[in-house]
Amino acid sequence: MAKKDGKKDGKPDGKKKRKHREASLRELLRVPEGERIDLTSYDASATPAGPADKAAGAAATAALAPRLADLQERLYAASTAGDRRRVLLVLQGMDTSGKGGTVKHVIGLFNPSGCRIHAFKAPTPEEQNHPFLWRIMKALPRPGEIGIFDRSHYEDVLIARVRELVPRAQLGRRYGQIDRFEQSLADDGVTVVKVFLHISYEEQRGRLLERLDNPEKHWKFNVGDIEDRALWPAYREAYEIALERCSTDKAPWYLVPADRKWYRNWAISKLLLEHLEALDPTYPPGDFDVAECRRRLLAT
Repeated sequence: MAKKDGKKDGKPDGKKKRKHREASLRELLRVPEGERIDLTSYDASATPAGPADKAAGAAATAALAPRLADLQERLYAASTAGDRRRVLLVLQGMDTSGKGGTVKHVIGLFNPSGCRIHAFKAPTPEEQNHPFLWRIMKALPRPGEIGIFDRSHYEDVLIARVRELVPRAQLGRRYGQIDRFEQSLADDGVTVVKVFLHISYEEQRGRLLERLDNPEKHWKFNVGDIEDRALWPAYREAYEIALERCSTDKAPWYLVPADRKWYRNWAISKLLLEHLEALDPTYPPGDFDVAECRRRLLAT
């Protein structure tokens, strides 16, 4: 992860850059398993292993699109022959951290017909009558698909903790339930890619002001966001606990610095690419006689 190093731009020095180039982004951004996390020690404007600047970042992200689309098609094709594997991208972060922007700019690189996107809001009365994971299970991607959660089951240990919506004992049990749930997903062929979009307090203020200053973005502004800023320390602590207790070998968390939107888009695209390449899906062979079908087709 990108810890603060005292440099204004948050970029590592030469030696660190060389080391970053040798490691995969999954290794660089992965949250250490079982360790205490202090989010104040991570630079939200850092660009670990990233392109040089915004222009280079946009170009590098666009360059990933053909390979991402190819792997997505292979994953979907494999599912027609019984391959149950699929990918679930979980996006979490403070308000304005870029969850919606990621869906627009990163998932836009894929064929939308192979994606299943779900934005989780406050639970409906029906959902409240079920265990908290019930609505999550209904939205999971099917074999061959890429699923995207804009917010997720983690709201039930984030908002629930900050707003004290459930007893603390019940809240404590939920972390274990989440770990077991995500393990069951991995056992069923789901590659879970959990991304925490790390935005700074100052950057959030700027983005909220942009929404206020532009009438065309007033629909995106929520007065409650101002109230939530007063709870920033509590939300930070809630995230730190979730990152510590729910980063596992099968479902690790990745901390993506999100103050620079172009880096956020590149990093998540790269993370997805690395996971898809690790899956290495292949086109299934045909279950028919190619030569005979060609002969019959030419005869028509």
